Amino acid sequence: MKTVTVAGAPSAGKTAVILHLIRQLVKEGRRCAVVKFDTLGTSDDRIYRDRLGIPAIQGLSDYLCPDHYFVSNFEEAYRWGRMREADFLFMETAGLCYRCAPHVDGVPAVTVIDNLGGMEAPRKMGPALTLADVVVVTKSDLVSQAEKEVFAHRVNQVNPSARVLHVNGLTGTGTLPLRRLAETWGHMEDAEGASLRYSMPASICSYCTGETRIGKRFQSGNVEKLLLEECCA
Repeated sequence: MKTVTVAGAPSAGKTAVILHLIRQLVKEGRRCAVVKFDTLGTSDDRIYRDRLGIPAIQGLSDYLCPDHYFVSNFEEAYRWGRMREADFLFMETAGLCYRCAPHVDGVPAVTVIDNLGGMEAPRKMGPALTLADVVVVTKSDLVSQAEKEVFAHRVNQVNPSARVLHVNGLTGTGTLPLRRLAETWGHMEDAEGASLRYSMPASICSYCTGETRIGKRFQSGNVEKLLLEECCA
């Protein structure tokens, strides 16, 4: 089974890109399944089922860090895909913070970023972008050709090895190169023992365990403080 992680910022167009890609794969007789990870709620799993007629489930992290929740359930999601006899299993992460790192060694990694995020967005984004195999840029139709090319160049600067593709989330234009690329991806034989490409953000401070009060005396665990002297220097 070919397993694919799809990450990106909120509202970048992850679900739209996956929908267009799966639509082409299904036409070719490929069996696809999707696990959608999110935080408080999502209807994307229903969209996959209703529009494409494929197996799709959701996992909600609620009060937990969605990145930690994702990796804690990666093996279970993989097994679910095997049970559905899927040829392709897409694991769509929540709209994550720029520091999150959901990609896994040996698993094709796709990161979706939109052209409206600003020219500095690629430099701000962390491992989800710098360690991706494929970077899909959406909403390029809403900017000038010059802005489109400069943005793609900025992506290449932070991740020279990634394949940069432009996909229109509304029409699906640009999906064909992604579909051809998907055919070259390898199969994942087992999820147990697989390694993340980069460590997760730390999640062991007092606020991670339910603290709501602000102030130094209420903070414990892994807490980083501003060095105000350096900031003002």
